Amino acid sequence: MTVASRPAWRRSGARVLTALTLVLMMIGAVVGAGAAAAQPTTQTQPESTTGAPVTKSRAQPKFLELHIDDVTPTAVTTTTDPVVTVRGTVANIGDRPVTDVGVRLQRAPAVGSSEELRTSLDLDQGEFDVAGPFVEVASSLEEGERKQFTLALPLRSISGWSLDITEPGVYPLLVNVNGTPAYGGQARLDDARFLLPVLGLPRAAGTADSAPQGTDSGSVTAPVPPDTSDPLAVTMLWPLADQPRLAAGIPGSVNDKVRLVDDVLAGSLSQGGRLEQLLAAAEFATGPDVDKDKRLTDSVCLAVDPDLLITVSNMSGGYLVVDDPANPSGPAHEGTGRDAAAAWLDRLESLAHSMCVTAVPFAQVDLAALSRVDDPSLTASALQSPSDIVDSILGVTSLRNVTWPDSGVLDDSSAQMLHSRGPTTTLLAANAVESTQSSGKTVTIAGGGADAVTAALFDVSAAAALAAVGSSPQTPSYVPERARYNLDRDSRTARLQDALGAVTWSSLQSPDTASRTVDRSMLIAPPQLWSADGDEAAAVLSTVSTLLRTGLATPRPLAKLAEQRPATPEIASLAYPQRAIVDGTPESVERGVGAQAPRIDELMRTLVDDPQVPLTPTRFMAPLREDLVRAMSLSGRRDQNTATTTAADEAAHVRVNNVATAIDAMYAAVTVLAPGGVYSLASEQSPLLLVARNDLPVAINVKLRVDAPDEMHVTDIGPQQLPPRGSRSLQVPAEVSDSRTMVVDFSLTTESGQNLGEQTSVTVRSNAYGQALAIITACAGALLLFLAGRRLWHRFRGQPDRADEGYERP
Repeated sequence: MTVASRPAWRRSGARVLTALTLVLMMIGAVVGAGAAAAQPTTQTQPESTTGAPVTKSRAQPKFLELHIDDVTPTAVTTTTDPVVTVRGTVANIGDRPVTDVGVRLQRAPAVGSSEELRTSLDLDQGEFDVAGPFVEVASSLEEGERKQFTLALPLRSISGWSLDITEPGVYPLLVNVNGTPAYGGQARLDDARFLLPVLGLPRAAGTADSAPQGTDSGSVTAPVPPDTSDPLAVTMLWPLADQPRLAAGIPGSVNDKVRLVDDVLAGSLSQGGRLEQLLAAAEFATGPDVDKDKRLTDSVCLAVDPDLLITVSNMSGGYLVVDDPANPSGPAHEGTGRDAAAAWLDRLESLAHSMCVTAVPFAQVDLAALSRVDDPSLTASALQSPSDIVDSILGVTSLRNVTWPDSGVLDDSSAQMLHSRGPTTTLLAANAVESTQSSGKTVTIAGGGADAVTAALFDVSAAAALAAVGSSPQTPSYVPERARYNLDRDSRTARLQDALGAVTWSSLQSPDTASRTVDRSMLIAPPQLWSADGDEAAAVLSTVSTLLRTGLATPRPLAKLAEQRPATPEIASLAYPQRAIVDGTPESVERGVGAQAPRIDELMRTLVDDPQVPLTPTRFMAPLREDLVRAMSLSGRRDQNTATTTAADEAAHVRVNNVATAIDAMYAAVTVLAPGGVYSLASEQSPLLLVARNDLPVAINVKLRVDAPDEMHVTDIGPQQLPPRGSRSLQVPAEVSDSRTMVVDFSLTTESGQNLGEQTSVTVRSNAYGQALAIITACAGALLLFLAGRRLWHRFRGQPDRADEGYERP
């Protein structure tokens, strides 16, 4: 039977069945899609804002976003609360309501290696196998709604839920949030991870604490102190730096106010600003009431950027802020940070007199780019002058022969550059050299002809975690790709916890484990431009102080580290990562610096140091040379925010262009003034009179270049000194062998021949006839003498002269 011949009811039933099937398929598809959307796709690899591959297994949240607001205690000791409390916020960032929102706290095994301080934060959720109970946050969370929560879980417990932590160590913790999005099933929608340093265990929660520590050491509830038999030698750098703020292209002066590109530094130096809080944290932590035995003071060394000191020192005398950084001499307004700069500088000077101080390379310069430019004057400004600047402004004797590259790495050319400047200890990341991964060790670098460079190594994971702390988290160039991830996914609280865990990890390793690193030492190195606020800075210093007080660590001054030379030095080669090239100075900036640096050197050799003029050539030219160093600054190039890195590139190009414009103006300011009309010579040996003008505020030695035709010979008058902002007459001996009108070109040059100002053309007219005129004159004179003699001869003899025929007397 054909379809057309089937009964009508059967055809209707088939249509109903087909429609019902389609409906069920659509419902299944919607439900499946919702469920799939609710599940976190752990294989998805979002890209970081810097373009680096993100290795973290967590996907970007689609429905809920979890944010950790507070962790208590930040570091567990035998005297802290036995319960870990986490406060946070869950926000609905999706396009639909989410019901049954609950959170719980989970723990992974203790970190077993330095690398795991980073990679443990990338573990799959299943690796956090110790879990507490779910706590309801909200029965329903609407779109855009936020809810705060509090989780509390004992470190250990005889009965009931706990984190089951039984010995000191650094533990990765995870807060997991589950929920049911509309049109989907229940799933894990987001999580947040952080490290919890456990320096010692307090008495177990819910047990009596009347018995003194150690009386019931066999009990599982007794406090568990750390092993302090082999303390860790700790050295810490405390950076005070800022990105370059001085407007580029402004030569030095005596009385003029400095100009800044913005007034951000005024806020940073004021009460509650970044630099003020970093200074205040160091003041408090090393104060006599807090650091009574000076253990922390002996461990910490202030690492100061000389560019910051120059800027702040100039601000304290009043300054201007330009409206357009590309037009540094244009419109400007008064800055607001004069008093704040003076107060901050006074406080820093006071603190510097009580502890170690060292200078970092000028303006966080890119040493690799500096070595490629290969200008001795720029190198001296970047590496030699900083210590002198710090000593002069702060009135201290800073620790010298220590170089801390902002990048934390060296290539062969930069190592050779450091080697050529004499003995120095360079502070590098542990993975910046090959053949060792031992934090705190001192090695000798081989390769690139730089076998005399000594490197003290700092821990990569600890430095990377500290770089992530603050308002502008960054990932240093030395962090390997497998340990790089998008820092914006973690809250500031979580990033601080990671840093505290990384700082304490080495001190908690048993001597047997630590013996693999040859020595028990650690160099702690935050980024030079650190965006930590006062609370974060205080937490880091407090943690280091706790290590020292509990006996887990002992102070090692930076001076001792710099002097350390192993009896059998380990020879290591450099490992310069590709990421350092990406984060480094653009080639276009390097070319611009390389083009302008020789012009500054040439002009510097030409200027004259006049004792009667307060403005010296060095003071006049130093700002321009420093501007070129600032153009190669690494400040802002590793920030998570791409806008910051773009701004750093733009600022570098502006600096180079402004310096080029300023140098062009200097060269044009010294010139020969063109005389009006035609210059007439009285004779063939008359001198030429010219006027040379110097509009620079410093005296200068010049030479006169003459381009004359062959008929004119001009005597070289040698070097001539022109007074500052004045002119001088030049008398140029000239000899002309032709009477025609000639055009002579005059210009000024430096003593080595570099052109100054513009060429001047002078039209010269001479009344001389040259050698022909001399011959004619001589012949006419001879003829006159002959005729006169002939007449006298005839007259003496009484004979009439033929010339007198027809003129005889009657």
